[in-house]
Amino acid sequence: MDKYLIAFIASLIISFFMTPFIKRLAVKVGAVDIPRDERRVHTRPIPRLGGLSIYFAFTIITLLLIPFSTKLLGILGSATIIVALGVIDDVRPLPAKLKLAVQVVAAILLVSSGIKVEWVTNPFDKIDGMSYLGIFSVPITIFWIVGVTNTLNLIDGLDGLAAGIASIASMSLLVVSIINGHGMVVLLTAALAGAILGFLPYNFNPAKIFMGDTGSTFLGFVLAAISIEGAIKGATALAIAVPLLALGLPIFDTAFAIIRRAANGRPIMEADKGHIHHRLLELGLSQKQAVFALYLVSAFLGLGAIVLTQDNPVKSSAVFGFVIVSVVVTVSQIGFDEPGRNRKLNQ
Repeated sequence: MDKYLIAFIASLIISFFMTPFIKRLAVKVGAVDIPRDERRVHTRPIPRLGGLSIYFAFTIITLLLIPFSTKLLGILGSATIIVALGVIDDVRPLPAKLKLAVQVVAAILLVSSGIKVEWVTNPFDKIDGMSYLGIFSVPITIFWIVGVTNTLNLIDGLDGLAAGIASIASMSLLVVSIINGHGMVVLLTAALAGAILGFLPYNFNPAKIFMGDTGSTFLGFVLAAISIEGAIKGATALAIAVPLLALGLPIFDTAFAIIRRAANGRPIMEADKGHIHHRLLELGLSQKQAVFALYLVSAFLGLGAIVLTQDNPVKSSAVFGFVIVSVVVTVSQIGFDEPGRNRKLNQ
């Protein structure tokens, strides 16, 4: 336990003291977010690249505290590719297809290190409730990794929102990993949570620096990898539901965005002001109020993920069912209309 605490605190300290230097670097290289459309809620230019401080803190601590392995090399190597892509995109926006292609390559490298989803929940299997994926393991894993990588990026719309949600998800997966006895994953999640929380004081409203695509895609990618090793492989019959809940808010928000745009006859990659954080602002909440409200939702989902790891099928099914019903009711109240003027982003 001391080792996990050291990973958390050391990563937090490194990230906290490194962020001001990253901020100056972002200004020097021109990685600055200038509000040019009505979707953005900030009114002044703000440096990006804040994700670099999270990346360096996480990488340094994991290299120091975790014994070398093929899987660790796979996580750090492929995540470095994602970070490099994010840095370039934060300085000079890249085409969406190019970014997607690089993300797929990084996901393939991660899978080649041995990190992949091999079993999924099967409610029709009365023996152990699980089914082996076989040849479908690799494509499903790649889809999961690339999908989660982008969901966190899409929800990064308010000061401190994506960073806070990622930290809550990290700590939820940390507890799940402790319960399942995955020592390496506990260290990874402890280091990741510490790195995020060290950056958060600079990113919370009013933000002094954004994490940019560098940070949001890195966090999504690493959380996707960690969830495979620490939750899906170690949970019970509702295995896949654990990371779905721990990362529930960005996943649900992205799913609703896809449905909303399709229902309104708009391209899926066309941005809008219909994300849940935009809706909360339209209801009259301030940025801080909206962010704290979404923190609570994410924490609730994280607690649900932890409960699902308990060896009690009735309790686990009840929790998962309650969450699904809550989501359906919320969506029915929000609707799928698309308020505001849409603008295609170069993502």
